Amino acid sequence: MFDFSYQAPKVIAEIGCNHMGDMEIAKDLIRLAKECHCQVAKFQKRNNRELLTEEQYSAPHPNPWNSYGDTYGAHREYLEFSAAQHQELKDYCESIGVEYCTSVWDVTSANEIIALNPGFIKVPSACNNNYPMLKVLRDTYQGEVHISFGMTTQAEEEEVVKFFEETGAAKSRLVIYSCTSGYPVPFKDICLLEINRLYKSFGTRVKEIGFSGHHLGIAMDVAAYTLGARWIERHFTKDRTWKGTDHAASLEVPGMQKLVRDLEHTFEALQPKGTEILEIEMVQRKKLKNQKV
Repeated sequence: MFDFSYQAPKVIAEIGCNHMGDMEIAKDLIRLAKECHCQVAKFQKRNNRELLTEEQYSAPHPNPWNSYGDTYGAHREYLEFSAAQHQELKDYCESIGVEYCTSVWDVTSANEIIALNPGFIKVPSACNNNYPMLKVLRDTYQGEVHISFGMTTQAEEEEVVKFFEETGAAKSRLVIYSCTSGYPVPFKDICLLEINRLYKSFGTRVKEIGFSGHHLGIAMDVAAYTLGARWIERHFTKDRTWKGTDHAASLEVPGMQKLVRDLEHTFEALQPKGTEILEIEMVQRKKLKNQKV
């Protein structure tokens, strides 16, 4: 059994592409994340020509209603912010006291975000086998690297951790996340006990373990934290009915507020009794335990 040494949970508001390509919506979501008391506002960065083949780039979006362009490539470009815009987002985050982070999907994007020097950079589940990109993050970046393990075999997980162990970076800089890649994920597929497995396999080998959820509601995040997830990541939007593939699996402001509140209360409650009889119990003890049976 691991000593989790319970610490305050760190909540990431995954804005991702929920800004719909609009800088003002992106900043508004950052502000709302801060007002919900999230510690981090997170975005995504892609170089679509590097990620996609010409055929993929030119193909129609598989769900036309969610598309922002005539082709999948045009759709992705519409949602993409430039490196200069990401600097603007980072500056805005810092101005209001919330941490900026971005998930990177390719080598070019990794280098662009490294240049901004955020405290940590995220690797999505889809890219955790992109070793040229992982090498850039491991060898040329000094901050933490957070990696989701959705749709990843246990052998692949081991390879990722060993890759960071080659330079001694795993224990000091690597944070891994339990994750199921689905939008949204039914409760039976969340598989919270994977957090226990990650602790058993990697608890002494990586810096921390987190949970990235794509489910409905907020109860499972509290359970994940209780199992030892130090970072809780949830998609965040202003309106779950907005156009786009991620909104339906996202939390709106009231949901995020309640999630942060419940996690903070859980942290407060996760402690042993300081004395055998607490002060709050003394009145009841005197009143009730002295009765004749």
